[in-house]
Amino acid sequence: NVLRRQIVLMLFMNLVAYTVLFLQDNDMKMLMMYGAVFLFIVVVQILYRVIYRKGNMLIVNNMCMLLSIGFLILSRLSFGKAVKQFEIVVIGMVLSFIVPVIVRKVKILKDLTWLYGIVGLALLMVVLAMAAISGGAKLSIEIGGVTFQFSELVKITFVFFVAGMLREDTGFKRVVITTVVAAAHVLILVVSKDLGSAVVFFVAYIVMLYVATKKARYALAGLAGGTLAAVVAYFLFNHVRQRVIVWQDPIAVYDKVGGGYQVAQGLFGISAGGWFGMGLGKGMPNIIPVVDKDFIFAAICEELGAIFAICMLLVCMSCYLMIVNVSMQMSKPFYKLIAMGLGAEYAFQVFLTVGGTSKFIPMTGITLPLVSYGGSSVICTILMFAIIQGLYILREDEGEELERKRKEKRKKFKETTKTEPAWRKWTIRRNWISRENPRRKNPGTNRKNASTGKEYTIIAYCFVGIFLALIGYLVYFNVELRDEYANSPYNSKRQGTYQERVSKKERFWLPTEIFWQVQKQMRMEMNFGCIRMKMYLLMLWDTRIRVPVVWNR
Repeated sequence: NVLRRQIVLMLFMNLVAYTVLFLQDNDMKMLMMYGAVFLFIVVVQILYRVIYRKGNMLIVNNMCMLLSIGFLILSRLSFGKAVKQFEIVVIGMVLSFIVPVIVRKVKILKDLTWLYGIVGLALLMVVLAMAAISGGAKLSIEIGGVTFQFSELVKITFVFFVAGMLREDTGFKRVVITTVVAAAHVLILVVSKDLGSAVVFFVAYIVMLYVATKKARYALAGLAGGTLAAVVAYFLFNHVRQRVIVWQDPIAVYDKVGGGYQVAQGLFGISAGGWFGMGLGKGMPNIIPVVDKDFIFAAICEELGAIFAICMLLVCMSCYLMIVNVSMQMSKPFYKLIAMGLGAEYAFQVFLTVGGTSKFIPMTGITLPLVSYGGSSVICTILMFAIIQGLYILREDEGEELERKRKEKRKKFKETTKTEPAWRKWTIRRNWISRENPRRKNPGTNRKNASTGKEYTIIAYCFVGIFLALIGYLVYFNVELRDEYANSPYNSKRQGTYQERVSKKERFWLPTEIFWQVQKQMRMEMNFGCIRMKMYLLMLWDTRIRVPVVWNR
């Protein structure tokens, strides 16, 4: 029932949103887009229930919800890009239905360790050598008119390589070899100036290393090394220093080349949206550079509001927790590490995108998974989720096989003890229970097995803390910082729309200071033109946040 309600709410949200976009310009393309999204969601739900009955439908619902948000905001920003993104997602979804079968049936995946490492390094080297510079970084190459960002695919091969290396042997020599190869991946990305992907790779490796070795000193040493590398990069690379300067005060370097214009416009958009947003089609997100990729979260906040953005972050957190749950339930270390690595990459990429857009951390230039525009990113993220689905189904198969064996043993026990006297049955049953459950025979194994889940709990708490920190910062931004950016002299383009909307008698939410400025100006116009107007305050919220207003004659 819960899953069905989620689907109904998802479809209803899309219906309302695309209807609003249609009514603004009477553009039939918006209704056609809604029909396409509706069919996509319904078909995906049906196919998963028919082909993979053991699949995790909560992950499917979360994935469809995030894709729906991406289609919606892209339709608002650029309908052509929304259509192209939809086509790419359909192709990726078709491929994703094959992945769980490969995960379940192909047993040699764990034996191709060095193939994953070599392929990943080769793809990154190709980008470093052949890619054109875009936005100051080498991110993708163009083949036959189609752009490929190989770092997205290497995220998957990198996780498979580390999982293969650490699945059985976690000795010091093995860890050193794995660390050298992982460092090579990160170093190539740093040289390519793809800082966002470099940080994602680094965090995924630290998480997998800690889970595999269960030694906190390895993780702490890795974090210390990463911190030292960040300091060195700050002094060696000018683009790293520039991003830190922009993060400290984007307004101070607003007019400089490569300065804070992009970040500042993103903050202006978030401040304009406030808690409930300006409304679809009522904001000005298109003036934010690269708004459909790196800064799509700012567009969501501006038109749909901070509350909607926080709910979206909770959906992302739900995805991560489901991935951790799958990892904890797997019996083989190889599959455990794959799930933890992919989950860490997904969660930290969300953190980098949202944190960079809202100035919580320096901007790294990375897309929001499943929401931002970008073919390579969305296809590889869908494949990641498909791999998790394959692992979940594999876990269900293992559970069914284990239950079948237990039933056979119970049946065999009953047949064996059928003719035995009662006292003999009791002795045989006691010995059988001891063999089936070694914890009863050796209570010390309880403590040993309980300690194996400690690493997963610590990692899960860390990432949940990251999501909660983002949510807390968004609340703080709307309470304390919103008026500062909304009233900035560099935000004149958005400020000009406030008075225009008031003159049209539209109800919307204004920053407090701008509200009183508009009120004063309208009073002057009333006195000059002898027009009697009356203003009604329908609701008075915290004056430091915003005031809802409606103007009537």
